[in-house]
Amino acid sequence: MRAKKRIWATAALATSAVAGVLVFEGMTGDTSVTAAAKPGPVKAEVHATALKVAGDGASAVLGKRDTKPFSMLGITWTDPAAKVTGTVEARTRSAADGTWSSWLPLETDIDARAETGRSDVRGSTEPRWVGPSDGVEVRINAGGKVSTKLPAGLRLDTVDPGRSNTLDADPAAFAADIEGEDPTTDSAETPTSEAPAPSDSTDSAAEDASSDTASSSPSATATDQPALTASESSSPSASTSPSASASDTLPPAPVSTVPKPPMTSRAGWGADESMSPEEPEYNSTLKAVFVHHTAGTNDYTCAESAAVVRSVYAYHIQAEKWKDIGYNFLVDKCGTIFEGRKGGVDRPVLGAHTYGFNRESTGIAVLGTYTSTTAPSAVTTSVARIAAWKLGQYKGDPAGTTLLTAGANGNNNFGTSFTAGKTYTFNQISGHRDGFNTECPGTKLYGQLPAIRSLAAGPVTGLAIKSVTGAGLSGTTYYTKSAVTVGWSASTPSAFISKYELLVDGKSVATTAGTATSAKATLAVGSHKVQVRATHQSGKVTTSAAATVVADQTAPSFSTKPNLVLRTGTVNTTAVPITLKWKATDAAALKEVRLTAPVAKTYGPTVTSASHTAKSGTATSWAMKAYDQAGNTASASVSGTPVILQESSATKKGTWTTKSSSSYLGGKSYSSKSKSASLSWTFTGRSVALVASRASTSGQVYVYVDGVKVSTVDLKSSTTKYRDALWTKSWSSSAKHTVKIVVVATSGRPTVTTDGIVYLK
Repeated sequence: MRAKKRIWATAALATSAVAGVLVFEGMTGDTSVTAAAKPGPVKAEVHATALKVAGDGASAVLGKRDTKPFSMLGITWTDPAAKVTGTVEARTRSAADGTWSSWLPLETDIDARAETGRSDVRGSTEPRWVGPSDGVEVRINAGGKVSTKLPAGLRLDTVDPGRSNTLDADPAAFAADIEGEDPTTDSAETPTSEAPAPSDSTDSAAEDASSDTASSSPSATATDQPALTASESSSPSASTSPSASASDTLPPAPVSTVPKPPMTSRAGWGADESMSPEEPEYNSTLKAVFVHHTAGTNDYTCAESAAVVRSVYAYHIQAEKWKDIGYNFLVDKCGTIFEGRKGGVDRPVLGAHTYGFNRESTGIAVLGTYTSTTAPSAVTTSVARIAAWKLGQYKGDPAGTTLLTAGANGNNNFGTSFTAGKTYTFNQISGHRDGFNTECPGTKLYGQLPAIRSLAAGPVTGLAIKSVTGAGLSGTTYYTKSAVTVGWSASTPSAFISKYELLVDGKSVATTAGTATSAKATLAVGSHKVQVRATHQSGKVTTSAAATVVADQTAPSFSTKPNLVLRTGTVNTTAVPITLKWKATDAAALKEVRLTAPVAKTYGPTVTSASHTAKSGTATSWAMKAYDQAGNTASASVSGTPVILQESSATKKGTWTTKSSSSYLGGKSYSSKSKSASLSWTFTGRSVALVASRASTSGQVYVYVDGVKVSTVDLKSSTTKYRDALWTKSWSSSAKHTVKIVVVATSGRPTVTTDGIVYLK
């Protein structure tokens, strides 16, 4: 949104520091703004149609009708100081499918006294983008009060932005198709509230709200409609504008402290410069940035953005009769930045955007309405980048405040009254509503201004180390052999970050661009504090929290070498139950132990055993590798062969009966209920297991090892089991041993059945 007004500086004022504004013919400052393509001027057409006002002057309409193609519309009237206090609504017909939109409100809380030094400037609503349309209907209500009247000269202005691929260099057409009204009438009218030109001694503070030029003593006759000097009351002539030679006095543009963001030039969005032939005017400095929204729809596509900008341009010039588009910069919802008012994006071009405070400021308008919709991050990023760049040209602080001199009497949205000529404190990045009584830039976008200031001013926020590749993490400490890649993230967009540095123990070991998210480092053996330091484009520095990274090149070890023992469980010739045991340690941090053969398994650092099975009669090698968090490794292995000794190979004493069944090992087993009947086996190995059949009626046996009774084993089981290894014994090394079982002849269940033993060699 914009509320603004301009003056014409004479040749004398053009070189005067007191005037605060410079006019240079043929000078447009920096023209190096980016444009992906330069299609040349695009022909835009503005069509005007008079509204029918009711007899009491409190309402007006434009009946539903066909129109020439258009994509933007607004309502204008003769007196730029007049206000419409009620509602202004329009609805349109889609050129694509013929459907009619709902009633669309047009925003009226603006001050159209933007360029009242021009004789035909008109009051207006904000223009609204509606997309390609070919039909319209309008209704206006002054607010319901009998005494409230609508301003004179009400008309609908529709804008066809043209097609950017037309490449038509002809001047834009303005078709003043005003029904029932002489098209020349409006342009000839003089605003009824325009004051007469003051004498030379009249103070200039109230001259012009857009020029914002004021002395220390404002005129006693200052009103909401500032008086005009004689030189402002008409368009400048060749005699009042500086000659081309005056351009030699235009000083070089100040160099900003931060990079200039990419933007689309006027040529890039297809500005027809023949529509605005007047030379730009310049402020003497720039102290603040005012953020606006255009109060139109957010439903445009980003491919349409250039057309929206062309429409605003045409509306400002041909419907409202300004010299140029009012805003210095425009930003679409995708973050694309468009050059606005001509004169050079790197110059302090006098814009027309914030009534009373256009002096010493620049205006950025976001295309769309952000009253209840939060602006996307692409928008806030671009707004912050422009603001930082422009303020950086004049040693401004995006997070700071400044004093601006009011160029007119007025008030803002918060009830603060302004008196022309007096100074007031503003944030250097402010919203339109801070300087004028308007909702602009919308409640949501206004609420995002603190974040925009933070982005523009720095420092970098949300900086944190997110990963250390090439290192293992144990608790809060990383372990590496030496080389690491440190990854990080930050909340601040990379566009604001000049560089990152990787710090090791406080010293920079790597520097990257602000777009980077990682860097490499090689660490010496020992513990280190690793950080990331980000430098904001403002020069402010942020350092992340430190990560502890230990460089360790010492391999882990097996304090207990892998070894095998038999375990309880069901025995098959292809699967004898065994337990693999080990213990690995590391001086820094053990990560895991992996079994690599005969099967692949991974165990945590505290695990020291695992159950497996092995094929009987076959030697199997069990290979293991220990890993520490740094990636150092140690290997170890063990080999073992399970051997089944069936009952038939035992030395028998007493009575034993042979039983046959496929459930027994080898299809046979021995059974006895005779007290003291025994079986004994002699073998050379390091682990042994007794294998038996079990049932609820099974009895007990005594177990002797090398002649010594070591256990009483009960074979009783609530469920029937065959080939069950139910007792085991192991030794630290392989040796010759004898195992003997003796029948106890337990009362009521004396019978025992055995399948022999298994030993591990």
